[in-house]
Amino acid sequence: MAEDSSYESMLCVKPEVHVYRIPPRASNRGYRAADWKLDEPAWSGRLKITAKGKNAFIKLEDRNTGELYAQAPVEQYPSIAVEAVTDSSRYFVIRIEDGTGRHAFIGLGFADRGDSFDFNVALQDHFKWVKQEGDLAKLEASQSAAPKLDLSFKEGQTIKISIGNIKKKDAGGVKPRPVGGGLLPPPPGGKPGGVLPPPGVLQTLPVAQPNTAPLFDLGSPVTAAQPSSDMWGDFTSAGSNSNKDAAKSGWVQFS
Repeated sequence: MAEDSSYESMLCVKPEVHVYRIPPRASNRGYRAADWKLDEPAWSGRLKITAKGKNAFIKLEDRNTGELYAQAPVEQYPSIAVEAVTDSSRYFVIRIEDGTGRHAFIGLGFADRGDSFDFNVALQDHFKWVKQEGDLAKLEASQSAAPKLDLSFKEGQTIKISIGNIKKKDAGGVKPRPVGGGLLPPPPGGKPGGVLPPPGVLQTLPVAQPNTAPLFDLGSPVTAAQPSSDMWGDFTSAGSNSNKDAAKSGWVQFS
């Protein structure tokens, strides 16, 4: 907190403001800017709002030299240190102090409505931050004063953790293969399901001998009643007929 009180930060700067002498307030109904001589300001210059620790300071300075004209310390807002008038949003009444205990109330006016809005928001944000810091400090103090919860394990104390939805795996991790009959698969191109006979049981089939007798019996005559067992008979008869046809037609048969 000592470091915060030694550091002064800038909250807002406005290049043109006007200061007015205000008459004493006759009742508690509030100040009215219409009662001031707005066309005859007592002073014009620059405004700064600074923060030092929890307090804010409204400083009125000369816009050229930076000489301090007046200063209004603000300990909280809204308060008697800064009060808005009842008939305008551009004018305020601030309480200035000279550092010796004397104070006075003066009128403060802004030429632009946006400048007066920034002035108001700067003070609100600062004291909102002060309130949050105070609440946080109270919370930390209450937590430090409360007894701490001991979550450590005592001697002999255990904890059990149950985890669901986990399937147990087989011990070996390999499924057993079914025991078959020991038969070998059929060879490629073979009929499925066939079993080869054991060696030595194969039967020898008789080999058909070619009938070569008709090939050597070319000169023997063939009778009409005999069945046509000769493979050259049809060709012989066909050749005899063709010779006759060739004789009739005048063609010479070459042999």
